[in-house]
Amino acid sequence: MSVAINMGVNGAGDPVSMDLEELLATRLLVQGNSGSGKSHLLRRMLEGSAGLVQQIVIDPEGDFVTLEGPFGHTAIEATDYSLAEIARLAGRVREHRASVVLSLEGLEMEQQMRCAAAFLNALFDAHRDHWYPALVVVDEAQVFAPSVAGEVSDEARRLSLGAMTNLMCRGRKRGLAGVIATQRLAKLAKNVAAEASNFLMGRTFLDIDMARAADLLGMERRQAEQIRDLARGHFLALGPAVSRRPIAVKIGPVQTQARSGSPKLMPLPATGGEELQSLLFAPAEEAPPLPPPPPRPTPVAAEELIRSLGRPVIAPAAPATPAMPPMEPEEAAQVVEGALREIVADPAATFQTVPILYQDFLLRCRMHRLMDPALDLSAFRRRLAMARAGLFREGEEGWEEALEIAGTLPEDMLGVFLFVARAAKDMEECPSDAKLAEVYGTSSPARVRRLLGYMEERGIFVHRIDLTGKRSITIPQLGWTTAAAAPEPESSTGAPKPRRVPVRSGLLL
Repeated sequence: MSVAINMGVNGAGDPVSMDLEELLATRLLVQGNSGSGKSHLLRRMLEGSAGLVQQIVIDPEGDFVTLEGPFGHTAIEATDYSLAEIARLAGRVREHRASVVLSLEGLEMEQQMRCAAAFLNALFDAHRDHWYPALVVVDEAQVFAPSVAGEVSDEARRLSLGAMTNLMCRGRKRGLAGVIATQRLAKLAKNVAAEASNFLMGRTFLDIDMARAADLLGMERRQAEQIRDLARGHFLALGPAVSRRPIAVKIGPVQTQARSGSPKLMPLPATGGEELQSLLFAPAEEAPPLPPPPPRPTPVAAEELIRSLGRPVIAPAAPATPAMPPMEPEEAAQVVEGALREIVADPAATFQTVPILYQDFLLRCRMHRLMDPALDLSAFRRRLAMARAGLFREGEEGWEEALEIAGTLPEDMLGVFLFVARAAKDMEECPSDAKLAEVYGTSSPARVRRLLGYMEERGIFVHRIDLTGKRSITIPQLGWTTAAAAPEPESSTGAPKPRRVPVRSGLLL
């Protein structure tokens, strides 16, 4: 399944899309001098994928907090919390799949690096059950992964660089897809930049940056001059999520704006001459008082913000989009059943973690206009185990007692039990260890054999092996028995083959 984000148009006016699923697997690097449109590009991507995937933004200048209203992001002002509280917030962000913007505005550079490191490390160290797919966008990445030591302490640089390296090098298996933007490739640590497979290169002027950008795009050095001539908001794109060959992209418009826009020309004040001098050189007591600063919002306590991350965030609908009528229960059940069938039929889903499959399931439901399938992660884990056993609906006739027994088992046993129960009820051959390993989500049949042995000790299964070596499994509480199946070949069971010992002159070598 592919979900495309419309990023803009190419030179011929044709739309250019970014494959969201491919982006999650291959990461993205955006480069361009100040004013080239990097933040505009990131905002276009975030707005286009909002509601489809969790988004986490590390924002040094506080420009992306405007996503809070229209798209339901939660803004976290780092100045209001300690590093320990920031780490706890990051853990809750992963647990509840909340889209957040961590604003580092108001912190010194070293404090920004320490705060970002604590937040990213907590995202990386989250529990395995919370490894949901998420876009982690880091603006001004050269601040957090500098190529050379700067004015900050070595400890802060080491912490920040280590966190960024984890994000880009090891984050994919934890569901974290790094999207980093930098003003200069020469300022960004090479081991961080090298892990991105997708590139969007904007205007840059220095020869060293143009040469590196051309190398990443697979262009010849003499073609690098065109990077200097790119207009604002125009980028050269390359990567599996965008295009297999470099293409020019003009980024489309966005719905939200940054809090700090580009400077605009304004007419000078009409005051001049003696009047202006009197204002400049007026005694302190006669100078007009400065207007009071705007009131700052009361900071939210860490405990309250942590609790709010657990509440469902409902983004307000766009004014021009009519409200979608609620789906009938029978139609919703059909959508859920169809999504489960698609996941079970997908070979790539066999060894993926349940949280990733749950995100995939929610996305498939939204594609069929079902915004709330009424299944949390625990309920989805149960329905997935049932679907792998061929049970795609709750309450199937003849399965009441079997599902009652399944409700008493740990979650990791559920799929294997139901799969064996399906074969026993239909009097089919006993499933092989390799097939049960696939249902269990492992490539090791030995783990399944240990699981079957444990379930036999609990009296759930009874194994029988006849004189020909054929195996059958009985479920005593149900009175169901599988048909006997021949043993698997030695190579498929994973059993070690006997080692041949060479013999020479009567001596064992």
